[in-house]
Amino acid sequence: MHAPGGPKPAVTPVPGEASDDQAVFERFVEEAGPRLGRALAALYGFEDGRDATAEALAYAWENWRRLQHIANLPGYLFRVGQTRSRRRRQPVAELFDIGESGDYRFEPGLPGALAALTQRQRLAVVLIHGYGYTLREVAELTGIRPTTVQNHLGRGLARLRILLGVNDED
Repeated sequence: MHAPGGPKPAVTPVPGEASDDQAVFERFVEEAGPRLGRALAALYGFEDGRDATAEALAYAWENWRRLQHIANLPGYLFRVGQTRSRRRRQPVAELFDIGESGDYRFEPGLPGALAALTQRQRLAVVLIHGYGYTLREVAELTGIRPTTVQNHLGRGLARLRILLGVNDED
C-alpha cells in the first residue's frame, strides 16, 4: 500500500537528446522527489531534510547521464543527501520545532519525543506510521534490511510510548 503521492516504480530512462534527458529527469523528480524528501525530512527535520533533498537532486541532475541507469536511484540519492548535508544539520532538539502555535492536531509532546529517537528509529516511525510506507519500501530506500527496519520501528515505538507516558494497559 502506498501513501498518497508515495513511492512509485522507478522511471525507465529513454535514450536520446538532451531535451529527452531533461524530460526523463523531470519525470523522475516528480515521481521520486517527494519520497526522497519525506525520508530525509524524517531523518533530519523539515529544513535540513529539504536542503538535503535539494542537494541530492542537484547532484542527480549534474550527473544524470551516469546515474539514470542505477536500479535503486532514490536509495542512492538518499545516501547522497545524507553525505552532502552533514555539515549543516541543526541540533536534534530543534528538528521538529513547530513554534508556539498552540493549534495541535497531534500530541503536543510528539515533536520532542520524535527528536529524542535515534535517526533510524525516527525514520522508520515517521515513514511507516506517518506516511504509510511498508517495511520493504523503507528498506529499499535506505539500504537497510526489512527485518532491521522492523527492529528500529519496534524500538522507536516503545521509546515513544515511554517518552509520551502511554501505557499499553490503558
